[in-house]
Amino acid sequence: MDLAVTAVRTALNAASHVSPALAGRVAFRLFRKPRGRSRLRPDERPVMDRAEVGEIAVGGGRAVSYRWGTGERPVLIVHGWESRGSRFATLVSELLDLGLSPIAFDAPGHGEATGETMTILDLRDIIAALDAEHGPFETVVAHSLGVTATFVAVQERGVRTERIVAISGVPDFAYLVDGFCAGLGLRARLNRELRGRIERELFTGEGDIWSRFSVPRTDTGTGAGAGIRTPEAAGASSFLVVHDEDDDLVDPAASRALHAALNATPGREARLVVTRGLGHRRIIGDRQVAASVRDFVVSGTPARAAAAPDPSPRTAAG
Repeated sequence: MDLAVTAVRTALNAASHVSPALAGRVAFRLFRKPRGRSRLRPDERPVMDRAEVGEIAVGGGRAVSYRWGTGERPVLIVHGWESRGSRFATLVSELLDLGLSPIAFDAPGHGEATGETMTILDLRDIIAALDAEHGPFETVVAHSLGVTATFVAVQERGVRTERIVAISGVPDFAYLVDGFCAGLGLRARLNRELRGRIERELFTGEGDIWSRFSVPRTDTGTGAGAGIRTPEAAGASSFLVVHDEDDDLVDPAASRALHAALNATPGREARLVVTRGLGHRRIIGDRQVAASVRDFVVSGTPARAAAAPDPSPRTAAG
């Protein structure tokens, strides 16, 4: 285990015995703060240099937006935690070749944006702001935490889209908290303290966040498959769900549950693409995945949808 992680774990667990409130305050700060900024890669620069750059004021700082194309047929791209818009450079190129207008961004604390912290509420508000400026979107393509934020933005901010691509989606907000605590080796007492602080300070007056911030929404918010209710996604009728079997951060069962819940809703169709050998992050730069997304964006039906995992692991491009 990384020495810094070990030190944080030891300090927080020790502090929780003396002052649970203090330990919870520190954990809450760490929960909102990315560990570092992903840097622009050399192979991403040619695509990013072609973008029209803008800014969006949002809670923790100023997000940076990127727009390509003429503005016709816009497609929104939403990155996840500790990622950045440029990671979708392969997909952006595919969409540009088809005459679409990709729109991406770096959220506060990520990429070229300002600020040091970010929450799912920031992502929700950025998505809504970009919808107001550039929407409605033909498609929203989201990864990881961005999937959760996209559904929340559609449900609660009326973001308009015909189709949604959910790549390696985080199933619910409790999953994020539990994963954070497990990653640091924090005791159950600190998990409870962190949850309480999140409810009081981050989501003041927001109601039951453990079920509301869930994809698909659940009655209990305790897991990817518990108490599933079909997601509300105003206007969206076609969905592509993508996940890698070797994802070490988000259980692929979460995407299977989302796929099943969407297909259980009359008037909606969802397809599932399962890959191997790409993990949680490399999947968004993979050329075959980008081609599947491209096909879906154009036709609404992913040509490479797979009913079962490819038995041969693949290596991501880039």
